[in-house]
Amino acid sequence: MSGGENTYLELSQDSGTAHKFYEVIVTGTQVTIRYGRIGDAGQRQVSSFATVEKARAAAAKKVGEKMRKGYAPAVMGARGRRPVTRRAIVSQRSTAKRAPVLWSFDSGAAAFGIFVDEERCWVGNEHGDVFTLTPEGEVTGRFRLPDAVKCIVADDFWIYAGCDDGRVYDLSGKVPRAAYDIAANVDIYWLDIHDGILGVSDRQGGLTVIDHEEESLWSRRSNGDSGWMVRIDEAGVYHGHSGGVTKYDLATGDSRWQVGTGGSVLFGWQESDAVYAGTGTRQVRMVAKDGQAERTYQCDASVFSCATSPDGRYVFAGDNCSSVYCFDSAGTRLWKLATGCGSAYSMQYHDEKLYLVTTNGTLACLDVSEPAIRNAEQGVLPQTLSIKAPEISAVTPSASVEVITDAGDGIVVECVQENGSLRVHVLSSGYQRDWNVQFPREIREAGARYVVDAVTESARGGFYRVRGDIRRLR
Repeated sequence: MSGGENTYLELSQDSGTAHKFYEVIVTGTQVTIRYGRIGDAGQRQVSSFATVEKARAAAAKKVGEKMRKGYAPAVMGARGRRPVTRRAIVSQRSTAKRAPVLWSFDSGAAAFGIFVDEERCWVGNEHGDVFTLTPEGEVTGRFRLPDAVKCIVADDFWIYAGCDDGRVYDLSGKVPRAAYDIAANVDIYWLDIHDGILGVSDRQGGLTVIDHEEESLWSRRSNGDSGWMVRIDEAGVYHGHSGGVTKYDLATGDSRWQVGTGGSVLFGWQESDAVYAGTGTRQVRMVAKDGQAERTYQCDASVFSCATSPDGRYVFAGDNCSSVYCFDSAGTRLWKLATGCGSAYSMQYHDEKLYLVTTNGTLACLDVSEPAIRNAEQGVLPQTLSIKAPEISAVTPSASVEVITDAGDGIVVECVQENGSLRVHVLSSGYQRDWNVQFPREIREAGARYVVDAVTESARGGFYRVRGDIRRLR
């Protein structure tokens, strides 16, 4: 053991994604392991052994495993914590009539993250809390991440939360798992994931694209800064920044086109054939994905969020004065109403409802059906149901797994050492044995076997993705 009883290691790559520490402390028969992002307090695990010799042997084994993964002895405090920018909006009160809010949930802090589907509404705030609710507003669960939640994105079955600790967490199972690590020198502004490929935009106008094994595919620097927009599909990455919107080829990173927006892009949305950029010049700008067609949706203040209905019939926008707008597809403004609960940092439309997360931490469900809007314009509003967070314990990220002795109906996978890297392959019959499995790095251990609920082939093929819970097979 280095230093007799204490070993401190770091893994930090200037051009890579890792910026982590691992500390092992032996105190008599007790071994304490502390690990996490450099500059953070990290997580702590304590184990006891029958003798001092066994404690030291266990500690030495842990240190050896980490050094084989690339960790090296370091001086604590020599490297700093990764930079973080908190977005701040001074929300002003709207003078418009009130929108028809069906229910509102107080998450406890300003919120950026939102995702809505048939079964659940997700909201993530600056305290690191992520809540799930039913479409009717009933709170069903709570996660607690180590730092503020930047955004929540869906990638098919999987739900991911980007966190200011520099990690992206998979929230699809019972326990949050760290799915991606972002480089320490990247001040994350926004991110998106498509078929396991992660795109990260940052403060300097940089764009980094990472594959399912957390390995960088390519990085580019746009001709603007403050990259508050990144959206990905099977063909490209759409990056919004102070100079406009740029499309890059997903595979090569080659620039395909750039469209100026007349001001900084502050938010981005995409549909199958177009991207939508909310701007500081009071507009939502629609740009076709071939870069040819454009359309403008004029608001009365800076646009901090936007969304569309799936059929493209409606375009919605939220400004920094607590107003919400609706336009038809041609750009005609149909209505403007006040949220009554702050300015919308993010929004999403689903089933004639518009869901907002706001500067004061509210997740609000607005009825934007035509009858409800007509009534609101006449001053007739529904009774808003106000929801408080219940006293439920939060599920926190974990690098430990349940140990079982019988795989049952689960799928067995194995972690192996390949060319200096730990890879995971499926052992169960019926699968490609040479394909990698996207798998949390923190729980990989050479030679270990795991049982997962299911594995799914990626949309583009070539690797598998885990669905559901992970257990270790003894």
